[in-house]
Amino acid sequence: MSLLKFIKMHGCANDYIYVDCFSQTVRDPAALARRLSDRHTGVGGDGVILICPSEIADGRMRMFNADGTEGNMCGNGVRCVGAYLLRHGYAKGGEARVETRAGMRLIVQETPELFTVNMGAPVFEPEKVPVAGFASPAVDVPVTLGGVERRMTAVSMGNSHCVVFVPEVETLDVAALGREMEAKPLFPEGVNTEFLQVIDGTHLAMRVWERGSGETLACGTGSCASVAAATLKGLCLRDTDIDVKLLGGTLTIRWTPETMFMTGNAVEVFTGEIEAPEA
Repeated sequence: MSLLKFIKMHGCANDYIYVDCFSQTVRDPAALARRLSDRHTGVGGDGVILICPSEIADGRMRMFNADGTEGNMCGNGVRCVGAYLLRHGYAKGGEARVETRAGMRLIVQETPELFTVNMGAPVFEPEKVPVAGFASPAVDVPVTLGGVERRMTAVSMGNSHCVVFVPEVETLDVAALGREMEAKPLFPEGVNTEFLQVIDGTHLAMRVWERGSGETLACGTGSCASVAAATLKGLCLRDTDIDVKLLGGTLTIRWTPETMFMTGNAVEVFTGEIEAPEA
């Protein structure tokens, strides 16, 4: 039985179990994610992220949800990967380039704890989200959820998001509504659903149901998607720092004419070793 070294990290309490694959290998990352993510019988986390060598960047991220499915992108995850690469000498000069399934991401260290990620521009083309039944972008369109007609925007930040505007987020049954949205034929590949309350032009409150993991305390790509959706409705200011309040903390998002930047923490919680038949 192999012993697998890991490090537990979180960004805004969106926590993952990270494995340095520069020095060790994982044969079955899906099975590893299902076993280690369990908060009662495993290490506990929203999933497992492998930090791998890359031929074109300082490192490559592979992200697996708690149910073992592999995701294309994770904003909090890639920020922690960049932080790990910088803190452990795989990247230098205060910047780390990370290869992901959604493309290259540049992470810049602002302080010992805060890092900024260039997340790329939001994508609204229906076939790229993907969202079915729309010939043009599904921006501020009606959707029935929980027996109530609401307004939603479908957007990709390297993974699929549906931003649903609500009067307040605190008392929502996010699990029920998130499952309902994910099961809709609108989203043939499933979807991450953000429930968004607009406080003012620079402050949002959000809760999120993540495909493959359930409700999490934060979602970086979801925060970017929410800022994009609110800005298109004229509720947020463009090229301005927008604070997105999440259950696990606050992320700052800025949508410039070219791209989106996300700033937040990347915290190393503890390291350990575990018996891993998958390794």
